[in-house]
Amino acid sequence: MVNTAASLADRIGAQALAEGFAVCGFTGARENPLRAARLEQWLGEGHHGSMEWMATRLEHRRSPQGLWDEARSVIALGMSYAPAHDPLALEGSDSHARISVYAQGKDYHDVVKKRLKALARWLVAEVPGAGVKVFVDTAPVMEKPLGEAAGIGWQGKHTNMVSPTHGSWLFLGAIYTTLDLAPATPHRDQCGSCRACLDACPTNAFPAPYRLDARRCISYLTIEHKGPVDEDLRAGLGNRIYGCDDCLAVCPWNKFASQAQAMREFLPRAELVAPRLGELLALDDAGFRALFSGSPIKRIGRDRFVRNCLYAAGNSGNAGLAVQVQALTADPDPVVADAARWALARLTSGL
Repeated sequence: MVNTAASLADRIGAQALAEGFAVCGFTGARENPLRAARLEQWLGEGHHGSMEWMATRLEHRRSPQGLWDEARSVIALGMSYAPAHDPLALEGSDSHARISVYAQGKDYHDVVKKRLKALARWLVAEVPGAGVKVFVDTAPVMEKPLGEAAGIGWQGKHTNMVSPTHGSWLFLGAIYTTLDLAPATPHRDQCGSCRACLDACPTNAFPAPYRLDARRCISYLTIEHKGPVDEDLRAGLGNRIYGCDDCLAVCPWNKFASQAQAMREFLPRAELVAPRLGELLALDDAGFRALFSGSPIKRIGRDRFVRNCLYAAGNSGNAGLAVQVQALTADPDPVVADAARWALARLTSGL
């Protein structure tokens, strides 16, 4: 039996749901001039910070065909990680740290890629000779604009994907293919006049709606940024030690998201839901690796992680942490030692 492009798209969508994806859509692989221009503007303004790979692989990122010239279509996919608990519940705690919801379970890179590969294998079996390549956040792929073009959601004012049925809690992946699949209608922006995400940002990382300056974003600062965080931004980190959920958590569209939709692999590990700062400050390299085995947090290393914990300690006002903080002023890593000195000064001066 020969499938038409439309019926094949329907079958792909059904199989995607069977593999655990919450949403699936299709778009073309050719360059979109507006998307490419927006990317160039963002890079030109330096809003990517120290993420040099965004600029060095610009030509690959501009369009799917820039990365793989044989690509004809993109299958855009999203997998829900909607949390069961309030991501903002620990705001202001003087003894517990906050880890972004997405990093409290298994590493999404591994989980999503495994399911993408399974879907790709199914597609090749359905259409022998079809070419496929799978991507999940580790290649120069503009997953969010492609997802919007494929109709699975729209890029909200916080620049993240928003789904009318899953809110802001989606891991994105893509399959590039040599097949010609009927493209979906791009999703309509439904943010309206709402600016909850913009107003929620503790470090004012949005110079305007739909524009993010990564250099002020807590997710960037706690994960990608390698050196000391600028002192004028440290207080804004609060007790966030890996990523930030604030702009996502306040999105009104999340009222349609359900934890029951999330993959079991993304259920939070109990020790990461409300970790105690004092225990995290005591981590050496071996302890860090053991605690975060199988977690995306492992990739930033012990030193950067403890740096983040020290900023949280300095913001806590909890004088009981001062002894541990003082010990870290002699840490071999100069960035950790600098963070410890800053935190100790805050704790001993009462902020």
